Amino acid sequence: MEYNKSGMTSQVFYRKWRPQTLSEVVGQEHVTQTLSHAVDSGRVAHAYLFCGPRGTGKTSTGRILAKAVNCLNPVQGEPCNNCDMCRAINEGSALDIIEIDAASNRGIDEIRDLREKVNYAPNLARYKVYIIDEVHMITKEASNAFLKTLEEPPPHAIFVLATTEPHKVLPTILSRCQRFDFHRLSQSAVISKLNLICDKENIHIEPEALRLIAKVTTGSLRDAENLLEQLVAYYGHQIELHQVQAMLGISGDLRVRELAKHIIDKNIPAGIKTISSVNSDGLDLRQFNREMVDYIRELLLVKSGSEEVVDATSEDLIEMKTLAASIGLDYLVTAVRLFGGVDLRLDNYSPLPLELALVECILSVSEEQLAHPEPAEPRELAEVASLSVEPTEPLPEPQTPIPAKIAEAPSMKSPQDIDYLRSRWKEFIQALHGEGSSGNLDAFLRSACEPLGIEDGTLILGFYYSFHKEKIEDPKYKHLVERKLREVFGQPYQVRCVLTSRGKEAQTKPEMDIPLVKAALEMGAKIIDEESEMEEK
Repeated sequence: MEYNKSGMTSQVFYRKWRPQTLSEVVGQEHVTQTLSHAVDSGRVAHAYLFCGPRGTGKTSTGRILAKAVNCLNPVQGEPCNNCDMCRAINEGSALDIIEIDAASNRGIDEIRDLREKVNYAPNLARYKVYIIDEVHMITKEASNAFLKTLEEPPPHAIFVLATTEPHKVLPTILSRCQRFDFHRLSQSAVISKLNLICDKENIHIEPEALRLIAKVTTGSLRDAENLLEQLVAYYGHQIELHQVQAMLGISGDLRVRELAKHIIDKNIPAGIKTISSVNSDGLDLRQFNREMVDYIRELLLVKSGSEEVVDATSEDLIEMKTLAASIGLDYLVTAVRLFGGVDLRLDNYSPLPLELALVECILSVSEEQLAHPEPAEPRELAEVASLSVEPTEPLPEPQTPIPAKIAEAPSMKSPQDIDYLRSRWKEFIQALHGEGSSGNLDAFLRSACEPLGIEDGTLILGFYYSFHKEKIEDPKYKHLVERKLREVFGQPYQVRCVLTSRGKEAQTKPEMDIPLVKAALEMGAKIIDEESEMEEK
């Protein structure tokens, strides 16, 4: 409870500006119109179930319904708010309107007490109205005891059950109630109600600040009203956008867009510099990452032709279209997935998870392009087809065996076995998850090596980088890999590690000097040198 300057108590915003008629309930017209018609026609049910997210008006609607059915002078199904009964309910002094918090009154004893008292006639009102909040919290035994009352209620009793989790309510109770689903409020509906409060309370607030409040409270009007009140208590009656951002720990859009541009430009050093700047300024990294995911999601929507659902100005949309035009849809999906999976709960002050997501996202582009190279132009294919090559040496006879040429990778004596092993290689990698001292042994093999062949019961693994090769050659890791091979494939394998030529070339790349790239490689990422690959082809 708050106090005004005279020392008298004053109500908090969400109580002070609680709707007093069904028509004042914001954003739930599909519920309020049905209820007002029921009251006006005298067809009020004995039990209602109000379902929906918190802060969307469930208990407020229950109180208004209690007033409407007991009002001495109702008008078209609405309470007059002037008669003695309406005033008593508004003041919370009406003995026949009983509110129960099922979270703290969930046992069978409380329900038995309710069953006994419900049979007594109302004191002054026409109906006794029981508003039971969070009804899903009632125990199973108490719910079964309550069921009898719902099946045969006294004519003077009406039950309003409210819950955020209707799936936890017993089906037998659900079937005996008229169900109404309350929806999350739209941003425009929340802004409209906040504007009304600001006008009445003489609060001057920037439109963009109200828009941000409506956005972060995700359709909960009560949360939005509480946040507005916090801002007034801290900053007074003159509120600006940067003050709302500061209270919420929001950085604003500038560096979010800056990092998004570096991701799209595939610029690892610049992206790491931006993340370092955000971290150095002491911003909430979780909130910054949430903004990043939201912005990349909006780019994804623009790229897929759904820009009408993006809540942005025309100038912002033009910038988004320009960014999205320079990258593929698959890459944006990868970016949303990687940054959306960043877990900063354990250490909100370390930028490493964000940096790894950045590096892995950018490296994934090269991998994808190598896995799915662009098809050659028809003209190029025609030129290749027209070439005739004169043999410099006589070809061997059909039955003459061709001597094996020495290659960097060992020959494969059992192609059937290696094909089978390759077909289940991803399954084997997944089986390694959780192994090793840090539980990430699978990261040293995923995208870092491939099975090349089998020689006398020895599996030849080709590694692209010496870092991963040396890790697996460590006896303690090698033993774990060989043990898991036996478990997955049902036969023992020794492991021999070799370094492939592509890995040797990749080690000379300048990106290898970036510490975060090394960290990403440790987690299983790999760098593909497209230019050198094309030269080899």
